[in-house]
Amino acid sequence: MSSTTSAPIPDVPRHVPAPPTKEELEYADLAIIDLSKAATPEGRAQLATQVRDAMRDIGFLVVINHGYTQEQRDRIFDIADYTFTHVSDEEKRKYEGKPMTTGSYQGYKLPQYWHIDNGVQDRIEQYNTNRIVSLAEHPEPIRPLLPEIREFGKYNHFNILHPILRLLALGLELPEDTFVNLFNYENPGESSLRFIKYFPRSEEDEVKTKNVWLKGHTDLGGITLLWSQPVSALQILSPDGKWRWAKHIDNALIINAGDAIEFLSGGYYRATIHRVVQPPPDQRGSTRLGVFYFSMPDDSVKLTPLTESPVLQREGVKRQFTDENAPFMEQWRKGRIAAYGKTQLKKGEGNVEEEYINGVLVKHYN
Repeated sequence: MSSTTSAPIPDVPRHVPAPPTKEELEYADLAIIDLSKAATPEGRAQLATQVRDAMRDIGFLVVINHGYTQEQRDRIFDIADYTFTHVSDEEKRKYEGKPMTTGSYQGYKLPQYWHIDNGVQDRIEQYNTNRIVSLAEHPEPIRPLLPEIREFGKYNHFNILHPILRLLALGLELPEDTFVNLFNYENPGESSLRFIKYFPRSEEDEVKTKNVWLKGHTDLGGITLLWSQPVSALQILSPDGKWRWAKHIDNALIINAGDAIEFLSGGYYRATIHRVVQPPPDQRGSTRLGVFYFSMPDDSVKLTPLTESPVLQREGVKRQFTDENAPFMEQWRKGRIAAYGKTQLKKGEGNVEEEYINGVLVKHYN
């Protein structure tokens, strides 16, 4: 009897994050969605109401019981850290992305690329890969890990994103697969995995930027999946105008809607402003490692409201542009990616800075 053996799993060092903060922070009140209930029609009907209300009122929610184990989650964070600690600066530069010219984040984004405020550049490093990892070359140390990275991307896409998209469709009283059919795995598009490392900054830079590490913004795509990690820094602009912290929950995901979902839902679902700030005192000096799946509709999707929705027919549609002038997803992402952190922003009211992308007013909150 013959037997086959699978390739050994590459060894990578363990990533040990800072412990969760003990500071008393004002946390955003986010709905917690038990995704295991989405396995039945009755469960989906119940969850659809929760998801609808969360995305309509706040634009953020938390997902638990998604089927990915704590051990699998920890392994992905080990891999994410490895992409920064075990790839040389020389090789990172070789695989550095060129978002201003390509409208894509694929590859490395090195620190000091974006302007934050008062002459301070970012201290953020990223490694981005399309969900189909074979579409690009990768640094040699990462290549043995690509099968795991690919499978992790597929899990995010099919086991978490698609169930959430079905619930969003039900919330608009549309057929369940309405949004799913716009987020195809194989079609040309920019749904991507992103590993991010935030490095501490000098006190001088913190003063100059009012402790803001990444300005308040909306995400440009469909649904963002952020795997919760213990270093507190993410803040959400609540409907009452106050910034509140996102609370860490072990092996949960923090999920939010982006511009494309707001456009497609005629403004019914919110692309909520959020930002990254200096961690609380007991976590200062720690690096913050993030693991994301940024989903986007297919490049060929025109971002016009789904007016066949009975909900939109009752509630009305908030348009950012006419149907004729609506951009395709490819146009929107390229415009926003090329401009982010590089264009000269105009001062709006209060701490708001503004720019126009494809004729749409985009706001940044400092």
